[in-house]
Amino acid sequence: MKILFIGDIVGKPGRTIIYEKLKDFKKQNDIQVAIANVENLSSGFGITEKNLKSLFEAGVDYCTSGNHVWDNREVFQFIEEEKRLLRPANYPHTCPGRGSAVYSVQNSSKIGIMNLSGRTFMPPLDNPFPLADRLIDEIKPQTNIIILDFHCEATSEKVAMGYYLDGRITAVLGTHTHIQTADERILSAGTAFISDVGMTGGQDSILGVEKEAVLSRFTTLMPSRLTPAWGDIRMSYVILEADETTGLAKSIQRGQLKRDL
Repeated sequence: MKILFIGDIVGKPGRTIIYEKLKDFKKQNDIQVAIANVENLSSGFGITEKNLKSLFEAGVDYCTSGNHVWDNREVFQFIEEEKRLLRPANYPHTCPGRGSAVYSVQNSSKIGIMNLSGRTFMPPLDNPFPLADRLIDEIKPQTNIIILDFHCEATSEKVAMGYYLDGRITAVLGTHTHIQTADERILSAGTAFISDVGMTGGQDSILGVEKEAVLSRFTTLMPSRLTPAWGDIRMSYVILEADETTGLAKSIQRGQLKRDL
């Protein structure tokens, strides 16, 4: 099975390259499942139902998120019913939505997707390590192909999770920091890993938003409005190939697709 994972989509610039490029990209690369992190989907903060549906129409199959999932309050109106959208599983059980799911793929195969948040420099959620164990136990009877979006600030926490789950799931893919890392590899027991997939949006920016506003915050310590940037729009991604019998990774390839000027 070939799986595409798209790094954090930031606002309209990120959505635009998905609309323009994703369907052809999936065909060219024989992608069976496309997953995207969408916590910054709408104006760079949070998710609206309209924008989420437009991604599904453009070829995204399933979505993960992170600590910004609640930034647009509209999400509370649809996250419980929209089963293709996940939020970190280690939020309290009273929060709406779900943190893992098993989905059917075109050829009748199944894929499990888990979404967890780290805790270093992040909200003090439940410990993601034992929770990952429990989620895997729930998913394994249905499929061996399991992808984890591990939404973290600290590289050390991401690497630790990779080794912790090595040989038990298909891939541990880091998100949140918006900078694509060059450490993609298959760990010794067969799990694919990358510290951060990167972001989808304007690369001529500071983490996807206009540079001037961020520089103003750093230099003046005063608040300023953050707006998604349009310069040098790219889709950051990894492509995974998974063995459908063992669930282990055969390959992982990172890349960036540029939008035509």
